[in-house]
Amino acid sequence: MTILAENRIMEVAFNKILKEGSGKVIPYLKKLYREPPSDEILHKRLLEMFDQNYECFGIYMEKRLIGVFGLWFMTRHYAGRSCEVDHIYIDDAFQRKGIGQSLFEFIHEYVAAKGCETVELNSYVENFPSHKFYMNLGYIIRGYHFLKKL
Repeated sequence: MTILAENRIMEVAFNKILKEGSGKVIPYLKKLYREPPSDEILHKRLLEMFDQNYECFGIYMEKRLIGVFGLWFMTRHYAGRSCEVDHIYIDDAFQRKGIGQSLFEFIHEYVAAKGCETVELNSYVENFPSHKFYMNLGYIIRGYHFLKKL
């Protein structure tokens, strides 16, 4: 599946990455960590995710993979049919060029067509530039995300 998003500066495509091609996502996922797990652990987790209402996409510029993101689909008692955007990563050289805006226009249209009423996402507390970006898109901060390692 190829969906093109036009932007005043450049054209990008958001292509679904299937389970069989999920290995190409690993280098991008590793960039989200200070100390990433091994490729094997990340790949095992990613393969499991595909069986849990998860869809993976690549962000392409002139057929070159420049970023990735994932979408989780679920129904929540407080939000109805919902999509949680996950692990957005765009190569540094392509940031601040309007791709994020095009990406979220695509996400909002895509998930609405799948019947979603809401979109959610998590952002690291210290990632202030992303907070401003998401709030400019109309997102509001509703709480904290807690995690306990077992």
